[in-house]
Amino acid sequence: MKLAILINSVIIIGAFALTSGIVNAEPPTNNNYADPGQTNIAINSNTLSNNSKNASYLKPFNLVSFAYQGGLEQQGIPSGGTLIFERQNKNIVAEDLVKAAVSANKLPPQILNDQNYLSAVKSEFTSLSRDFSN
Repeated sequence: MKLAILINSVIIIGAFALTSGIVNAEPPTNNNYADPGQTNIAINSNTLSNNSKNASYLKPFNLVSFAYQGGLEQQGIPSGGTLIFERQNKNIVAEDLVKAAVSANKLPPQILNDQNYLSAVKSEFTSLSRDFSN
């Protein structure tokens, strides 16, 4: 049992280490999300709305990784084990990560209304905390 926990931890830490470049992620420069007539925004999921434009910003997994690595600490989101602890105690939810990323200019404000993106972040965030609770 302890070996399985160790292996899971190593895999997760390795995945985060490989995505370390996310900490320096910049907001998109193509400004597709700034179009006031735009109702659908491209999300980094497998199914995109037909009316959406391609936008370049953090995928849900990358947002959770970014938060875990401390990229949202200035917005009040803790990093590492504290983030997982707060998630498990329901003190921080996926929407908090998205709001913090919007505040940090890592995501466009319109993404707060995108239920597909929020759901994907919730899934990634839940998966992260589940992996550490075994």
